Amino acid sequence: MSKILVVDDVPSELEIICRILEDAGMQAIRAGDGEAAIALIREVPPDLVVLDVVMPRMNGFEVIRELRGDRATAHLPVVFCTHKNTQIDKAWGTDLGADAYVSKPFEPQQLVNIVQRLLWP
Repeated sequence: MSKILVVDDVPSELEIICRILEDAGMQAIRAGDGEAAIALIREVPPDLVVLDVVMPRMNGFEVIRELRGDRATAHLPVVFCTHKNTQIDKAWGTDLGADAYVSKPFEPQQLVNIVQRLLWP
């Protein structure tokens, strides 16, 4: 079973995303901010990260910068899932190394398809 770390500071959105992934047969691990995400990734490495951008303490752009700068996590698949949906935001996310960018609101199957494509190419 694939282990997905979902990182979002809005508890309701965190739970919705986790439920979508769990209903698709994946194990969802939860983190409420970027610092907690980094700690979890180091402790229990996931197969993929679904990452919000706007969060307290450490935003998603800072998280992916840290992940891509560390040899152990440089190739960890990351999907941004965020309300920040301008072309500039998407370009910035891609330039930082995101494997995919999903704008909220989204169709549940869209997220599942992207995650599955990245896990099982």
